[in-house]
Amino acid sequence: MTEKKLPAGLHRETLAVRTALPPSQWGENSEALFLTSGFVQPDAETMAHRFAHPQEGYTYGRTSNPTVTSFEQRLAALEGTEAAIGTATGMAAILLLGMGVLRAGDHVVCSRSVFGSTLNLFAKEFGKFGVESTFVSQTDLAEWKAALRPNTRLLFAETPTNPLTEVCDIRALADVAHGAGAVLAVDNCFCSPALQRPSELGADFVIHSGTKYLDGQGRVMAGALCGPSKWIADVFAPIVRTAGMTLSPFNAWVVLKGLETLGIRMQAQSANALAIARFLQAHPAVQRVYYPGLASHPQHELALRQQSGLGGAVVSFDVKGGDPQTLRRNAFTVIDSSEVMSIATNLGDTKSIITHPATTSHGRLTEEQRQAAGIGQGLIRLAVGLEHVDDIQADLQRGLSKL
Repeated sequence: MTEKKLPAGLHRETLAVRTALPPSQWGENSEALFLTSGFVQPDAETMAHRFAHPQEGYTYGRTSNPTVTSFEQRLAALEGTEAAIGTATGMAAILLLGMGVLRAGDHVVCSRSVFGSTLNLFAKEFGKFGVESTFVSQTDLAEWKAALRPNTRLLFAETPTNPLTEVCDIRALADVAHGAGAVLAVDNCFCSPALQRPSELGADFVIHSGTKYLDGQGRVMAGALCGPSKWIADVFAPIVRTAGMTLSPFNAWVVLKGLETLGIRMQAQSANALAIARFLQAHPAVQRVYYPGLASHPQHELALRQQSGLGGAVVSFDVKGGDPQTLRRNAFTVIDSSEVMSIATNLGDTKSIITHPATTSHGRLTEEQRQAAGIGQGLIRLAVGLEHVDDIQADLQRGLSKL
């Protein structure tokens, strides 16, 4: 079969459907799933060459796989980066980033508002190996600059953050990082490349939890690290081969197919989220709403510039209540009154999910860390799905009316 090359200048929606390895000799229109741990070689000389040059052929599943390659090519095309490498989870992608960029004695500057497991990874796990981390305000550029040291090698941010949807200025942070001889990595989980492309704003690396919006239906675990091809091939790929944080072919295939509907899902879920955010903002039992699409959000204008004019699909809000014990009880009342939304900790699903960050995603942090990150007992996070917006609103009203 003659290989058909894609023309240059295609839109993201087209790349999301068409970017992949060429079909096999059978001419399948839906990308093939290669469930195999090993690959038969035509002769010993070829096998020796491919083991010495893994990028030139397939030998063993921990090294590479055609289905995984298709996922990596498609995601890189969507993010606008030269390359990408798949990992078992999003946290594995951040671990891979640290293992490739950092050495003992290096220093990291990280937003204190990132996901709880990310905080623990930098503060505890990397700390065991002589890497020190300083945590700063997500939105205060002066704090980022003041935290720099001669040995700072990495600046790390997620934008918007989980769960308070704080937005950092990616271009400004890239300038700070590069001026200090460091690199900037951005976790693009909440927006996905459908809404935001950090590399176009100067980020060196883009992190993904494919478990979230890239899959879009809560089916599998997956992660990815996007960046320059030389970094991917020469630094990160050897680490994946050695350490084994490999993305499975089946999971890669699921997320590969999920990418085909990413754009239309993000548009629909963002529209639902904006409607829910406006409903919550007007509700007397709600203290505050966190959503970049609202004009009241502190970084609203910045978010709309960086995020293709849409606020994303995650909305968080504080219920009213007073002391921490009452706030927690009120939050649990709202959550437990849900009859449509799922009480779970994932996000990015077509099904709306409601959760209590202080006891789930940020439950392993100390109270001091939670307070610094702004995670109170009255905070509820919604990952808005594709249900009719009136049904989501009614589900929230069921609980809010009891407060």
